[in-house]
Amino acid sequence: MTIVIGLVIHASHRTIFEEAARTLSGVRLEWVTYRHENEIQPLVREFLGREQVDGLLLGKVPFAESRDLLPADVSVAVIKSAGLDLSIAFFRAAARGWRAAPVSIDTFDQETVDEVVQALQLDRSQVACLPYNPRQSVEEIVGFHRRFMEKTGAAYAISLRTAVTARLADSVPVVNALYGPATIRTNLHELALRIQSRQANASRFAAGVFRVVTQDAQADLDRARIGLMNLLVNTPEFGEAWIENRDRRGVVVFAHKALFEHATQNWISLPTLGEAQETLGIRLAAGFGIGVSARTCVQLAEWAAARAEQESIPSAYLVQDNGVIIGPMSSGSANPLAFTYRDHGGDIEGLARRVGLSPATLSRLAALERSLEGRLISPSDLAGSLGITDPSGRRLIRKLNESGLVTEEGSEQVHRKGRPTRLYRLGIGTALTDEATPS
Repeated sequence: MTIVIGLVIHASHRTIFEEAARTLSGVRLEWVTYRHENEIQPLVREFLGREQVDGLLLGKVPFAESRDLLPADVSVAVIKSAGLDLSIAFFRAAARGWRAAPVSIDTFDQETVDEVVQALQLDRSQVACLPYNPRQSVEEIVGFHRRFMEKTGAAYAISLRTAVTARLADSVPVVNALYGPATIRTNLHELALRIQSRQANASRFAAGVFRVVTQDAQADLDRARIGLMNLLVNTPEFGEAWIENRDRRGVVVFAHKALFEHATQNWISLPTLGEAQETLGIRLAAGFGIGVSARTCVQLAEWAAARAEQESIPSAYLVQDNGVIIGPMSSGSANPLAFTYRDHGGDIEGLARRVGLSPATLSRLAALERSLEGRLISPSDLAGSLGITDPSGRRLIRKLNESGLVTEEGSEQVHRKGRPTRLYRLGIGTALTDEATPS
């Protein structure tokens, strides 16, 4: 099955992107090219209305301009220039006879600049960096370069912004540090692998248990269950599912995860609950389970359905084998969902708000911590476990460290040459315990 990836790029960059994509197989690229930044949003809006894509690759500027338009079910990657791209910019300057420093640099991350400055053994005080900020205008970035050159007598500037380069071209020498083919190729491959992983995850086996909730011992459960069976069989979303009786009160549905995601509007609401109450006059509780086997899925779905029965209105819950729980889902989307972790109740919501992470991410981290059983983890391994890039893993570790949710407890030498890799111990469980303890 061919993956479709949309690329939002400046028109002058298309050639290098096409070169980088030559080694990518099983992927069809669709292009959105702009010449001025104010064209990005209308072009992306028109593109998304016309094309069905699995993923989008954008630069920092296109992402900032169009982030409100990006669909939630589409994998998005923001391309980042690597240290290699900045190093090549320094070599281009050297080829023109310019001293490496003093120099001003825009848009690159401070971490990338520091790594390259250290590798080239430059004086850090002679290198000014202005990291990307979507609120900064082109005029502000141009002013940053001009002020630095006036102050230090720098011979040139390094920029990633096409608009900045064009604005400075007549008066200031600029080396445009455009992404190289290797950087683009890496980002494209990572995005394609993430899409493939997402599609494979959507094909995981899952089960749903629907129970008739009754408070009347004389209620005709058999009639209610038959009505429920007929309702599910005639529900278009369950057309590809296997449906059978579970017991006098319930029906079990077997399908792949993606089918249930569609039926629940991506685990937000379950319209079938309202239909059963309106057309059959019965209150339902539903549970969904996702696991490695049919038996595990049904067990988790039974647990989720039992939890849904405790709600005062028709509700549904999802329980995954990694410990993440989502719910309650109602017949509509009016009620907010709670993302929690088994055995931790609602405390994860408060901790998530305090540290500035999503409850879903914190739930996954809690599940990862349990699986580690006290072992240390590197930023790269953390990234691999969560399905994110290594730079994203390092940023997450920094955020967790600032919030006191990890502690650095050692290092390991992965390669004989190079710097040791730092190792960390997750402390999500301890923080959740503290969150639950009254002050």
